[in-house]
Amino acid sequence: MTLLNCLLSAWYGLPFVSPNNLLVSTINGTGAAIEGIYVVIFIAFAPKKEKKKISALLLLVLTVFAAVALVSMLALHGNKRKLFCGVAATIFSIIMYGSPLSIIRLVIKTKSVEFMPFFLSLFVFLCGASWFAFGLLGKDPFVAIPNGFGFGLGTVQLILYAIYCEKKGFTKKSTPNESLEIGNGKSHQEEKQSSNKKKLKLEQV
Repeated sequence: MTLLNCLLSAWYGLPFVSPNNLLVSTINGTGAAIEGIYVVIFIAFAPKKEKKKISALLLLVLTVFAAVALVSMLALHGNKRKLFCGVAATIFSIIMYGSPLSIIRLVIKTKSVEFMPFFLSLFVFLCGASWFAFGLLGKDPFVAIPNGFGFGLGTVQLILYAIYCEKKGFTKKSTPNESLEIGNGKSHQEEKQSSNKKKLKLEQV
């Protein structure tokens, strides 16, 4: 979803679609290249079943992007082209930002942030906040709206992390004494008392 978002946002920022938005194209074009590398590495090393699944999703992503690009170039012009590409980029940006919602649900259910990395949450917040501000200053709703959603979602993630950061779902390792107690059915203290009794009997003899 991030790959599709970056592709559509980069297309939206091109001068013949949305004038004076070259920075949007530059950043998202770089993001698309990085995400493309991620996907290729995943496909290269994933199990066969996952490889087929992600390859099919990649094909779907490229098909959606190609369809948006072709329709915008061949059938639309001027503000209609900008509106069409902007709405497409906004929809998939919101879907991308909405992806962690399942993780948020898991965090609340388990009361653990084990599966929600802090830095991922932090940079969702920072990315959403900066692009939201950029969209507001540039009076561009197609940048401000999805990133405002991302800013809010990032804020929720950081709040949840602050609440549940001490519970990361790790199990306590048993100490040598606890292992001995489990293995022999006796605690270290019981064995010590038994040893002391034997020693006292020997001294009496």
